[in-house]
Amino acid sequence: MAITPDDLRAAGAVIDAAGSVREAAATWRTRDPAMRVLVVDAHDMRDETPALRLGMRSVYLATSNGHCWSVTAQPELATALILTQY
Repeated sequence: MAITPDDLRAAGAVIDAAGSVREAAATWRTRDPAMRVLVVDAHDMRDETPALRLGMRSVYLATSNGHCWSVTAQPELATALILTQY
């Protein structure tokens, strides 16, 4: 399942409106149960480039081969959103 530009915009709106990234992740999981949404410490993503920045929050695109996860800049390969907050 690819992440479309519309998905990313909609996720951005949810994340921006939420009280925390954990709340945003829960809201997005309810809204789109097929989408994986992970919340990680911002420090763990320090060497990665976010797909979207919303103030102190960032959204990264991730993909998995079924065993390992990796960050991707290609939405058509993405199967998950990773959320962080400083």
